[in-house]
Amino acid sequence: MNKHIRQEIFERLRAANPNPTTELNYNSPFELLIAVLLSAQATDVGVNKATAKLFPVANTPQAMLDLGLEGVMEYTKTIGLYKTKSKHIIETCRILLEQYGGEVPQTREALEALPGVGRKTANVVLNTAFGQPAMAVDTHIFRVSNRTKIAPGKNVREVEDKLMKFVPKEFILDAHHWLILHGRYTCKAQKPLCEQCLINDLCEYPAKALP
Repeated sequence: MNKHIRQEIFERLRAANPNPTTELNYNSPFELLIAVLLSAQATDVGVNKATAKLFPVANTPQAMLDLGLEGVMEYTKTIGLYKTKSKHIIETCRILLEQYGGEVPQTREALEALPGVGRKTANVVLNTAFGQPAMAVDTHIFRVSNRTKIAPGKNVREVEDKLMKFVPKEFILDAHHWLILHGRYTCKAQKPLCEQCLINDLCEYPAKALP
Protein backbone atom coordinates (compact mmCIF):
# COMPACT_ATOMS: atom_id res chain seq x y z
CA MET A 1 0.00 0.00 0.00
CA ASN A 2 1.45 3.37 -0.99
CA LYS A 3 0.22 6.96 -1.04
CA HIS A 4 -0.93 6.75 -4.67
CA ILE A 5 -3.14 3.74 -3.94
CA ARG A 6 -4.54 5.41 -0.80
CA GLN A 7 -5.28 8.52 -2.84
CA GLU A 8 -7.21 6.45 -5.39
CA ILE A 9 -9.10 4.57 -2.65
CA PHE A 10 -10.37 7.76 -1.06
CA GLU A 11 -11.10 9.41 -4.39
CA ARG A 12 -13.40 6.49 -5.22
CA LEU A 13 -15.06 6.55 -1.81
CA ARG A 14 -15.62 10.31 -2.15
CA ALA A 15 -17.02 9.96 -5.67
CA ALA A 16 -19.52 7.36 -4.45
CA ASN A 17 -20.53 9.39 -1.37
CA PRO A 18 -19.44 13.06 -1.56
CA ASN A 19 -20.96 14.13 1.77
CA PRO A 20 -20.75 11.24 4.24
CA THR A 21 -21.91 11.65 7.81
CA THR A 22 -22.78 9.65 10.87
CA GLU A 23 -25.92 7.50 10.80
CA LEU A 24 -26.77 8.72 14.29
CA ASN A 25 -29.55 11.32 14.24
CA TYR A 26 -28.78 14.61 15.97
CA ASN A 27 -29.43 18.35 15.70
CA SER A 28 -26.74 19.81 17.97
CA PRO A 29 -23.33 18.94 19.42
CA PHE A 30 -25.07 18.03 22.68
CA GLU A 31 -27.45 15.61 20.98
CA LEU A 32 -24.53 14.05 19.11
CA LEU A 33 -22.57 13.62 22.36
CA ILE A 34 -25.53 11.87 24.01
CA ALA A 35 -26.16 9.68 20.96
CA VAL A 36 -22.51 8.60 20.80
CA LEU A 37 -22.49 7.91 24.55
CA LEU A 38 -25.46 5.60 24.02
CA SER A 39 -24.00 3.93 20.92
CA ALA A 40 -21.21 1.93 22.61
CA GLN A 41 -21.95 -1.78 21.98
CA ALA A 42 -25.28 -0.79 20.44
CA THR A 43 -26.49 -0.20 16.90
CA ASP A 44 -27.09 3.26 15.45
CA VAL A 45 -30.60 2.11 14.53
CA GLY A 46 -31.33 1.19 18.14
CA VAL A 47 -29.91 4.47 19.44
CA ASN A 48 -31.91 6.50 16.91
CA LYS A 49 -35.14 4.80 18.02
CA ALA A 50 -34.46 5.79 21.63
CA THR A 51 -33.29 9.34 20.93
CA ALA A 52 -36.26 9.98 18.61
CA LYS A 53 -38.35 9.92 21.79
CA LEU A 54 -35.75 11.31 24.22
CA PHE A 55 -34.54 14.42 22.36
CA PRO A 56 -37.97 16.05 21.86
CA VAL A 57 -38.32 15.90 25.66
CA ALA A 58 -34.72 16.69 26.65
CA ASN A 59 -32.22 18.19 24.17
CA THR A 60 -30.18 20.32 26.59
CA PRO A 61 -28.13 19.42 29.67
CA GLN A 62 -30.64 21.18 31.95
CA ALA A 63 -33.64 19.42 30.42
CA MET A 64 -31.83 16.08 30.77
CA LEU A 65 -31.07 16.79 34.43
CA ASP A 66 -34.70 17.79 34.97
CA LEU A 67 -35.74 14.36 33.69
CA GLY A 68 -33.57 12.75 36.33
CA LEU A 69 -31.87 9.37 36.21
CA GLU A 70 -35.11 7.36 36.34
CA GLY A 71 -36.61 9.52 33.63
CA VAL A 72 -33.62 9.12 31.32
CA MET A 73 -33.64 5.35 31.86
CA GLU A 74 -37.25 5.19 30.70
CA TYR A 75 -36.07 6.37 27.27
CA THR A 76 -32.81 4.38 27.14
CA LYS A 77 -33.94 1.01 28.54
CA THR A 78 -34.01 -0.59 25.07
CA ILE A 79 -30.25 -0.01 24.73
CA GLY A 80 -27.54 -2.28 26.11
CA LEU A 81 -25.85 -1.13 29.34
CA TYR A 82 -28.54 1.54 29.64
CA LYS A 83 -28.25 1.95 33.42
CA THR A 84 -24.55 2.78 33.30
CA LYS A 85 -24.98 4.95 30.21
CA SER A 86 -27.86 6.85 31.79
CA LYS A 87 -25.75 7.58 34.89
CA HIS A 88 -22.98 8.86 32.64
CA ILE A 89 -25.45 11.09 30.81
CA ILE A 90 -26.71 12.65 34.04
CA GLU A 91 -23.16 13.16 35.38
CA THR A 92 -22.00 14.59 32.04
CA CYS A 93 -24.91 17.05 31.93
CA ARG A 94 -24.07 18.24 35.43
CA ILE A 95 -20.45 18.89 34.42
CA LEU A 96 -21.49 20.65 31.19
CA LEU A 97 -23.66 23.03 33.21
CA GLU A 98 -21.19 23.59 36.04
CA GLN A 99 -18.01 23.96 33.96
CA TYR A 100 -19.00 24.87 30.40
CA GLY A 101 -22.18 26.92 30.60
CA GLY A 102 -24.18 24.04 29.16
CA GLU A 103 -22.08 23.89 25.99
CA VAL A 104 -20.14 20.88 24.72
CA PRO A 105 -16.38 21.57 24.99
CA GLN A 106 -14.33 21.50 21.80
CA THR A 107 -11.08 19.98 23.08
CA ARG A 108 -10.17 16.32 23.39
CA GLU A 109 -8.95 16.73 26.99
CA ALA A 110 -12.22 18.28 28.16
CA LEU A 111 -14.35 15.72 26.31
CA GLU A 112 -12.38 12.73 27.60
CA ALA A 113 -12.80 14.03 31.15
CA LEU A 114 -16.58 13.59 30.85
CA PRO A 115 -18.06 10.39 32.37
CA GLY A 116 -18.35 7.60 29.82
CA VAL A 117 -16.51 9.54 27.11
CA GLY A 118 -13.45 7.73 25.79
CA ARG A 119 -11.10 8.62 22.98
CA LYS A 120 -13.38 7.23 20.25
CA THR A 121 -16.42 9.18 21.47
CA ALA A 122 -14.34 12.35 21.75
CA ASN A 123 -13.06 11.86 18.20
CA VAL A 124 -16.59 11.47 16.83
CA VAL A 125 -17.74 14.69 18.50
CA LEU A 126 -14.62 16.66 17.50
CA ASN A 127 -14.90 15.50 13.89
CA THR A 128 -18.64 15.40 13.27
CA ALA A 129 -19.89 18.26 15.45
CA PHE A 130 -16.92 20.61 15.22
CA GLY A 131 -15.23 19.74 11.92
CA GLN A 132 -11.87 18.91 13.45
CA PRO A 133 -9.53 16.34 11.87
CA ALA A 134 -9.96 13.31 14.11
CA MET A 135 -10.26 9.59 13.46
CA ALA A 136 -12.77 7.62 15.52
CA VAL A 137 -11.65 4.01 15.12
CA ASP A 138 -14.44 1.53 15.80
CA THR A 139 -14.55 -2.19 14.97
CA HIS A 140 -15.48 -1.46 11.35
CA ILE A 141 -12.58 0.94 10.77
CA PHE A 142 -10.16 -1.35 12.59
CA ARG A 143 -11.19 -4.25 10.36
CA VAL A 144 -11.15 -2.29 7.08
CA SER A 145 -7.81 -0.62 7.84
CA ASN A 146 -6.16 -3.97 8.57
CA ARG A 147 -7.92 -6.03 5.90
CA THR A 148 -7.22 -3.61 3.03
CA LYS A 149 -3.82 -2.61 4.49
CA ILE A 150 -4.74 1.08 4.29
CA ALA A 151 -3.46 1.47 7.86
CA PRO A 152 -2.68 -1.86 9.53
CA GLY A 153 -2.18 -1.90 13.28
CA LYS A 154 -2.29 -4.26 16.27
CA ASN A 155 -4.67 -2.06 18.26
CA VAL A 156 -7.15 0.77 17.84
CA ARG A 157 -4.70 3.53 18.76
CA GLU A 158 -2.08 2.26 16.32
CA VAL A 159 -4.64 2.22 13.50
CA GLU A 160 -5.82 5.72 14.46
CA ASP A 161 -2.28 7.11 14.42
CA LYS A 162 -1.52 5.48 11.06
CA LEU A 163 -4.73 6.76 9.49
CA MET A 164 -3.94 10.29 10.66
CA LYS A 165 -0.50 9.90 9.12
CA PHE A 166 -1.39 8.12 5.86
CA VAL A 167 -4.81 9.44 4.79
CA PRO A 168 -4.28 12.28 2.29
CA LYS A 169 -5.07 15.63 3.93
CA GLU A 170 -7.94 16.45 1.56
CA PHE A 171 -9.85 13.40 2.81
CA ILE A 172 -9.04 13.52 6.52
CA LEU A 173 -12.30 15.14 7.66
CA ASP A 174 -14.57 12.57 6.01
CA ALA A 175 -12.31 9.50 6.04
CA HIS A 176 -13.70 7.87 9.18
CA HIS A 177 -17.29 8.11 7.88
CA TRP A 178 -16.31 6.48 4.57
CA LEU A 179 -14.42 3.69 6.33
CA ILE A 180 -17.23 2.99 8.83
CA LEU A 181 -19.83 2.82 6.08
CA HIS A 182 -17.57 0.66 3.94
CA GLY A 183 -17.08 -1.75 6.84
CA ARG A 184 -20.74 -1.75 7.79
CA TYR A 185 -22.20 -2.41 4.35
CA THR A 186 -19.47 -3.84 2.09
CA CYS A 187 -16.36 -5.02 3.94
CA LYS A 188 -18.39 -6.97 6.50
CA ALA A 189 -16.80 -9.05 9.23
CA GLN A 190 -18.09 -12.51 8.27
CA LYS A 191 -18.77 -12.26 4.54
CA PRO A 192 -17.25 -9.23 2.86
CA LEU A 193 -19.06 -8.33 -0.36
CA CYS A 194 -15.86 -8.24 -2.42
CA GLU A 195 -17.67 -8.63 -5.73
CA GLN A 196 -19.56 -5.37 -5.02
CA CYS A 197 -16.57 -3.49 -3.62
CA LEU A 198 -15.51 -0.35 -5.46
CA ILE A 199 -11.92 -0.64 -4.22
CA ASN A 200 -11.54 -4.40 -4.83
CA ASP A 201 -8.60 -3.99 -7.23
CA LEU A 202 -6.75 -1.74 -4.74
CA CYS A 203 -7.37 -3.85 -1.64
CA GLU A 204 -4.59 -6.11 -0.31
CA TYR A 205 -6.83 -8.60 1.51
CA PRO A 206 -5.32 -12.00 0.57
CA ALA A 207 -8.64 -13.86 0.86
CA LYS A 208 -10.70 -11.40 -1.17
CA ALA A 209 -13.08 -12.67 -3.79
CA LEU A 210 -12.44 -11.24 -7.22
CA PRO A 211 -15.40 -9.78 -9.13
